[in-house]
Amino acid sequence: MILPRRPPRGVRAAPYRRPVRRRIRGRRRCGAQRAPRWVRPAGLLLGAAADAALGDPQRWHPVAGFGRGAAALERRWYADHPGAGVAHTAALVAGAGMLGVLVERAGRRHPLLGLAGTAGGTWVVLGGASLAGHGAALAAELIGDDLDAGRARMPNLCGRDPALLDAAGMARAGTESMAENTSDAVVAPLLWGAVAGVPGLLVHRAVNTLDAMVGYRSPRYRRFGWAAARLDDLVNLVPARVAALLFAALAPTVGGSPAAALAAWRRDGGAHPSPNAGPVEAAAAGALGVTLGGRTEYAHGVEQRPRLGCGPPPTPHDLRRAAQLSRRVGAATALLAAAVAWARR
Repeated sequence: MILPRRPPRGVRAAPYRRPVRRRIRGRRRCGAQRAPRWVRPAGLLLGAAADAALGDPQRWHPVAGFGRGAAALERRWYADHPGAGVAHTAALVAGAGMLGVLVERAGRRHPLLGLAGTAGGTWVVLGGASLAGHGAALAAELIGDDLDAGRARMPNLCGRDPALLDAAGMARAGTESMAENTSDAVVAPLLWGAVAGVPGLLVHRAVNTLDAMVGYRSPRYRRFGWAAARLDDLVNLVPARVAALLFAALAPTVGGSPAAALAAWRRDGGAHPSPNAGPVEAAAAGALGVTLGGRTEYAHGVEQRPRLGCGPPPTPHDLRRAAQLSRRVGAATALLAAAVAWARR
């Protein structure tokens, strides 16, 4: 064992000094700076509240502008080949993601700017208030036998040919749209915002918009729209299951049964051609005690959808209940997303 040497007599030992850790100046500058923990959850809640109170922006809607840009790029790049669709989807989704990254980075230095960016992005991408509003208005028009007004409203809810639908067909189409679009336009963007911030919000909305534009099985888009449709299936895989669980959990608020919703999801959800619409629509059918599915006519052709749920076909009163359930699922998702964002930070 080697003992430390003592200093000679008459010489005082130097006092012990703790080594000083030098701060690396470039560390904070290279991306370690983060926004305060409260910014993202508060922004999500504010954006959801803005959507509930104000609905979609009436003019200069960014999503509408994105759609016009996507249509212009499609006219230049279209080819009846999957590769052209991959390039079209990748360019537009990457552009939305880069914009989200810029907004997120600006918010790291200025928390209030981050709060405004998250709240604004959430408000822009959500469509819950407009969806439920159109559903409730359609139900009122069908109850009042105003079929012409109902047919004029149908394009705001789904892509089916309204001229071929009677009152029962519009009630069924509206109820199915309430379920599927609550997942796509409310639950999924909020959850992606919780885990990925503004980039998650914008990327999901870009993918969902492209799927609505080109993700059809029509002769024109069967190959070109393949990439957008498959990417939409991927990004909505988990949110659709969360939405189905929320439909089941909140079924008692509209006189439904959680057990019936879960049973319909387990029994019928996998029969639907869409891996995400099936669980959500089946759970909604069980929660409302109705049967969805059947002959479905689009502009590009007719599809025979499987039967989801066990009960009578939906009536306009069931459509009104579906709109109420959609609002409550949206409110519950906003709270869930805020909790997830807080926990992740």
